[in-house]
Amino acid sequence: MPSVTHDDAPPLADLMPWSVAPPRLGRGWPTGPDAASLKARWDALLKAEGPDREALFEPTRARTLRSAVGQLPGHTGGTERLARASGPCPEPVRVLHAPFDEQWLIPDHRLIDAARPELWRVADAEQVFVVETPADGQGPQLLATSLLPLLRPGRVRPLYRRPDGAEPNLAPGLLEHLRARLGAPVEPLDVLAWILAVVRPDLTVPLTGDPDVWSRGVESGHRTLWLMRRDGDRPKLPGGRRPYVRAPLPSRPLVLDYDRDEEALLLDDGRVSPVPPAAWDFEAGGVRVLEQWFAARVAEPESGTLAAIRPATWPQTWTSELLELITVLALLADAQPFQDESTSRITATDLREAGVLPVPESARCPASVLDGHEEGPEGQLSLL
Repeated sequence: MPSVTHDDAPPLADLMPWSVAPPRLGRGWPTGPDAASLKARWDALLKAEGPDREALFEPTRARTLRSAVGQLPGHTGGTERLARASGPCPEPVRVLHAPFDEQWLIPDHRLIDAARPELWRVADAEQVFVVETPADGQGPQLLATSLLPLLRPGRVRPLYRRPDGAEPNLAPGLLEHLRARLGAPVEPLDVLAWILAVVRPDLTVPLTGDPDVWSRGVESGHRTLWLMRRDGDRPKLPGGRRPYVRAPLPSRPLVLDYDRDEEALLLDDGRVSPVPPAAWDFEAGGVRVLEQWFAARVAEPESGTLAAIRPATWPQTWTSELLELITVLALLADAQPFQDESTSRITATDLREAGVLPVPESARCPASVLDGHEEGPEGQLSLL
């Protein structure tokens, strides 16, 4: 088979055709790095009355205390208007708030301007969300997460169109075509692993017809998936090195710095090492990940707002999360880019000739029939 130009590599948008805009919160206080603060914010909102509750809520054109909305799929939050709401805070859920920054969210539709219910309907233990990062930024073009992603502005592409890992969000016929060309089993997670290993800045994805190259690319991508999802065994740096606290962190650190010679992360007088330079320099979306993660936990919110309700001191859990994040970034940064030198290509032209492309419009839409009832505004049954 003659070699082809990169221009004939199929776009990600054709290989994973269903995509959704990321959720838009409209207000920052329903999210935070610790769940206890979110519950305290909810309690403070409901204790306030009249104009005070209105001001704390931070209304927008999309959401006010009088907005009538249904439940978020899969959650049991109330549906009465917030102006007269009572009761405990819905149990916060883990979300991906920024690249590699796992935080918490109050899963209540009344608090979220644009929740994207179609994402919530397919969010479960089997799901993997692929998130596009800004094209002009440094770092990975795609992030993968098991958590509901709140990152903006890139599109979100779920791996599965239905709960429980049913109906992969792949071009119809792609799996079968890859299996026939490669002469090997190919599963949806393998396709995603390959995409993570070879995706280009323009979000095109070269496909190989060489079984050995495919196997090596998939292996590389699965390791990236493991590090990005962080839902298995805790990763470790090679050679027995691991970051840990060398000097105690202050009760509320305010300044983050890095000593490149000593490979040490400095949080005021606190000290964490070893922190490889590659971990400190790691960027996503053009922003240094460790600096963004730290700023999200120490930035001073406006006094008198719900966001001002936060931990009085630096929690131990944040230190544990920081140590793991350093390890993940170091391992991702040190990973050798996968080199696909195969001349056996599966091009966009090949996929068109095989009938895989163009993708039918139905594949770009959410699945139309889902199980389960959803409560609408004021307790009414919402029909799907």
